[in-house]
Amino acid sequence: MFRRRPPLPPFPPGGLLVGGAARDWLRGAPPKDYDWAVPDPAAAARAMADALGGSAFPLDEERGYWRVHLPGEAHHDFVPLPADVNDDLLRRDFTVNALALNENRKILDPAGGQADLKARRLRMVSAANLRADPLRAWRAARLELTLGFRLEVETERVVRQVAADLSDGTLRMPAPERIRDELQALLAHPDAAHGLKRMEDLGLLALTLPELREGIGLQQGGYHHLDVFAHGLEALHQLIARLPDAALPLRWAALLHDVGKPRSHTVNPSTGRTHFHGHDKLGAALTTQMLTRLKLPGEDIKRIARLVETHMVGLPAGEKEARRFVHRRRNLLPDLLWIMLADREAARGPSSSEAGRHAYAAAMGRVLEALEEQPAPPRPLLTGADVMALLDISPGPRVGEIMRALGEAVALGEVLDGAEARAFVVKLGKNLSPIR
Repeated sequence: MFRRRPPLPPFPPGGLLVGGAARDWLRGAPPKDYDWAVPDPAAAARAMADALGGSAFPLDEERGYWRVHLPGEAHHDFVPLPADVNDDLLRRDFTVNALALNENRKILDPAGGQADLKARRLRMVSAANLRADPLRAWRAARLELTLGFRLEVETERVVRQVAADLSDGTLRMPAPERIRDELQALLAHPDAAHGLKRMEDLGLLALTLPELREGIGLQQGGYHHLDVFAHGLEALHQLIARLPDAALPLRWAALLHDVGKPRSHTVNPSTGRTHFHGHDKLGAALTTQMLTRLKLPGEDIKRIARLVETHMVGLPAGEKEARRFVHRRRNLLPDLLWIMLADREAARGPSSSEAGRHAYAAAMGRVLEALEEQPAPPRPLLTGADVMALLDISPGPRVGEIMRALGEAVALGEVLDGAEARAFVVKLGKNLSPIR
């Protein structure tokens, strides 16, 4: 049963609401974005912007594509009205997206999308349409998850065939930016872990994140009850369950935190124990490689890789160690704690115990208390110029080393004022070996 249909904005003269926007309205869900087919996109966009207080600008002037941003609302895209609307709709990916609505709420449905909406079924308009744009295979996995629908049997078969044909080069891979957008839309869903598992089932994960698949079947033992691949999915699930509004970089870090394990896997021949020495650093390098390939923003990649690299750091045993932990990793907090917690909660192997979980939670509590007490770095008591004057040294790495040591001493409460800071620097300078 669909919900009551939400109100719609005024229709542009002669315009149609098309595609996903029409689909969502028919389902009783407010459209996330509005797609309009209109006789004059530029005029319709400017009129809506003037009437509703937004801004209109061209997306592609040559093709006549325009967009309107309204304050606090979804954006509205305007494209030229096709000469044959039904023919245009029949070139779309899925029947539930091959819908249009006019201002009188009359529905154009040449592919039978309304019946599929009622049946919660995701059915292709045609196999040729899916093959014409193979990105639609990824969209199938994403829409199945986000709409809560199920792929129709023949559509699923074609999606699997598209994946196979992409794998052997019969079809050309879509642009990485387009795959990234579909993947991130899936990753933003509350049940993203299930969506990624479905991508693996459909043959799409091997085309997207092959490094992640290397953990399939690789057992870990000890604290872990799942193989490396399933553990990453479970860590993502645990993160979202505890932090439903987790940002995408944090979700990526939870998913990829152990991606370095398969390539760092060794077995001690004497004890038979499994080891993954250095998997954190290797995982950070692989994360950078994978997300660069998908064209994520550079700053996001750096942060995700840093979280992966740091997720194995030991938690502090006391208050002073907690302050040091915060000082050294302040720019990663509290995200790092969320990743560590998700990792821990995704591990329920024979070595795991309630006592261990309690101790882990207590250590995290100490870090959070230290972060609350000192949410920002303390004000520097000396400058680099002060350090150079005190020690009669030139600019260089030594100055930075001393400044970092002084900053940590101030953060820990070991140095309280300018006089103590100068004494600390002089003493440290005497103990440092000369630069040769």
